Amino acid sequence: MPHNHHQTSGPPELLAPAGSPEALAAAVAAGADAVYLAGRRFGARHYAANFSDEELRSAVDYAHLRGVRVYVTVNTLIRDAELPDVARYLLWLYETGVDAVLVQDAGVASLAREAVPDLPLHASTQMAIHNREGVARAAREGFSRVVLARELTLAEVEDIAGVQGIGIEVFAHGALCYCYSGQCLLSSVIGGRSGNRGMCAQPCRKPYRLVTAETDDYGRPKDLRAVPGEDRYLLSTRDLSVYPRLDLLARAPVASLKIEGRMRSVDYVATVTSIYRHALDAIAAGEAWSPSREDMRDLALAFNREFTEGYILGASDIMARDRPGNRGILLGTVTGYDPRRQEATVHLAGDLAPRSGDGLAFCTDDPDSDVGAVVRGTPAVRRGMVRLSVPAPVTSGAKVFLTRSADLEERAKRIMEKPLKPLPLDVAVVWKDGTPCMEAVVAQHGGEPLRVRYRPDLVMEPARSRPLTGEQIAEQFGKTGGTPFTIRNLDLRYPGGLFSPLGELNRVRRTFLERVEDAVLAARRPGEDAMRAARDRVEAAIAGMERPAGSHRKSRLPSVSVYTDTLEGAEAAARNGARTVYIEAADPGVLEEAAAVCREGGADLVWKWPSITRRDFLDAAAPLLPSLYDAGIRGVMVSGMGAADAVRRTEPRMRLYGAAGLNLWNHRTAAELAPLFLRCTASPELPAADLAGLAASAGDTPELEVLVQGNIEAMVTEDRLAAAVAGEGFLGLQDGRNRVFPLRRDGEGRTCIANAVETSLVDRLPQITAMDIDAVAIDARGRGPRYAGDMARLYREGIGAVGRREPGVLSGLKDEVKRRALGGITGGHFVRGLLE
Repeated sequence: MPHNHHQTSGPPELLAPAGSPEALAAAVAAGADAVYLAGRRFGARHYAANFSDEELRSAVDYAHLRGVRVYVTVNTLIRDAELPDVARYLLWLYETGVDAVLVQDAGVASLAREAVPDLPLHASTQMAIHNREGVARAAREGFSRVVLARELTLAEVEDIAGVQGIGIEVFAHGALCYCYSGQCLLSSVIGGRSGNRGMCAQPCRKPYRLVTAETDDYGRPKDLRAVPGEDRYLLSTRDLSVYPRLDLLARAPVASLKIEGRMRSVDYVATVTSIYRHALDAIAAGEAWSPSREDMRDLALAFNREFTEGYILGASDIMARDRPGNRGILLGTVTGYDPRRQEATVHLAGDLAPRSGDGLAFCTDDPDSDVGAVVRGTPAVRRGMVRLSVPAPVTSGAKVFLTRSADLEERAKRIMEKPLKPLPLDVAVVWKDGTPCMEAVVAQHGGEPLRVRYRPDLVMEPARSRPLTGEQIAEQFGKTGGTPFTIRNLDLRYPGGLFSPLGELNRVRRTFLERVEDAVLAARRPGEDAMRAARDRVEAAIAGMERPAGSHRKSRLPSVSVYTDTLEGAEAAARNGARTVYIEAADPGVLEEAAAVCREGGADLVWKWPSITRRDFLDAAAPLLPSLYDAGIRGVMVSGMGAADAVRRTEPRMRLYGAAGLNLWNHRTAAELAPLFLRCTASPELPAADLAGLAASAGDTPELEVLVQGNIEAMVTEDRLAAAVAGEGFLGLQDGRNRVFPLRRDGEGRTCIANAVETSLVDRLPQITAMDIDAVAIDARGRGPRYAGDMARLYREGIGAVGRREPGVLSGLKDEVKRRALGGITGGHFVRGLLE
């Protein structure tokens, strides 16, 4: 079974989405080099059609017989209880012959390396890998490719591509997430539908308004007021399209260009893939390629929320805050409306005219008032004017957009009906004792040519009167109709003078081509010995997931940790019983002062780095570590493995703490983190039962911490939304249900969005303590020193009450917590769990 390759010579691979078998056929017909798809489980697009096991096996064979690679997404976060099923699924994918699997969960990656080491691994964009150190670690951990975070610039991508032994994949076209992928909990905290489990409800496409206020002593808003502005869809991004400057990316050191869209239509897949295929081929051929107006129009007609060239090409127009849906193409402007006939008169904007079957949107400044219509019969155009039936009144001045094009659908259909590019065979036929012995040579992507030999049961007899000519035999053996092959070269070493019925020659040819087809597919699958060994490893891995004797955690009462962003907050937390203080600050002087006040209060100060640590930050922050260590700061908290390696390389004495962004869901991930980290935060998405299972199976390293109090950070984005509002005080996003989601800026200026409701697990401390959790954490960033101090004290009192077996104290403490909370309190996923 050939490994996935990461060479960057020649044009990059064109990777297309296949959300259904029909979309797979469209992608192959349109010229994709590879497709990515998902089975019915463990894929991050739960609402795509996806593939049953039988469909997936057929899809892999269909693609491989046409020279197309298949990558399967296994890129959700995995509970401990699901790991045995994941192991069996990885084994099945290996047996099926998939070319790679995409994973997000570090525990799943380690399981794959152990159980099916010959199955190539791609690091999903949901791993949020965004620096050279993260890519280097992925290479060391056996990944053959990394799908980089979409927020990186081309210069950063080119710098990262210098890491040896691993391929780089970047997005080229399709939807953009507002948040760094894999770091988004907004859908999860709002409605229990986790993007990390493939269930994203896309709350970023909903309307919000910015609100601001002064704050009270607990950092809560007083007298909210709206920030002036007309835009309502504040988190809605445009769609990415690098097509206008595709030549830049085609020559960049990347292995693959990815088209997003497993939820999109078959027509979208056919159209977008075909346009990028033709452009890449022209660029690779050295033609003077430039983007065509027709291609840009068709890309827009396929689907667009307005296009941006994205972070990768330095675009500043990432956001589309006025409306969240498909824009189509501007057709014209309404100049009048006849209510009796329910017809609008439209002045066309250019040479594009509507035809029967087109879909239209009549739009004003209010997207909720948009009116849709379908054109029935092709209307006449007179002097640039056309009359269109509309089911509801529309006002003069309304813009009319073509959102579905019958012409485009016909062109997409023609793409899908094109004869597929066949696999070329070089065939030699040699006669031995009258038997035509056949050999085919098939070129394989990145591997040795495949040779298939066949000696049929046919013995051709000496002719009595009319021997077959070489031309007649060549005509029969050269046919490939109904197969995925074409005969490129036919070397016929016919001695002459022989005869056989032509039907027999046809039978031999058909059987031979069936053998070639079987051999091509078998070459992409592991052999029996490899499968037997893989089965044994999988069963051993599953057996090893049983809780090993002596791995239980030591019984303990948890300590209290507090996140803060001020010196005063650090002092208040330490004074009130916090034993660890995580401070998110950039000034070395503040850090050293905070270390001193924490020492006086008996607490350890840990420097909390931002969730995202790109090159500029690492180059500025890492050199400070040795002097900060000497000043008494003995730990750094990070959200990414690349940042962890940067800390370890610069100051190996520094202890590492893992933030929630590491997505710790299962004991396999804990084992991956243990060699680097002293302590790690369990994912706030874990329900109580899963957290208990993790604690029971993870052993004593790393230490486990649980976020028990605060407005959980739900998003981190490069959009400088929080920076756009001048002044201090509270800033938030208010949704249609009047929930207010606090905003803050991290040290790098990125916007962080927190849950509107405050998590509070003070009344769940007996459960948490029974799990032998090492520490409980309070997020007091943006909430001021009084909140930090009070919450540290209340949780210390709660833990003390649990230790004294006085659980009745906790209800009173919960009331105290609630009086200080922002937006009310919730038990969150710990209590409710996730929707599945």
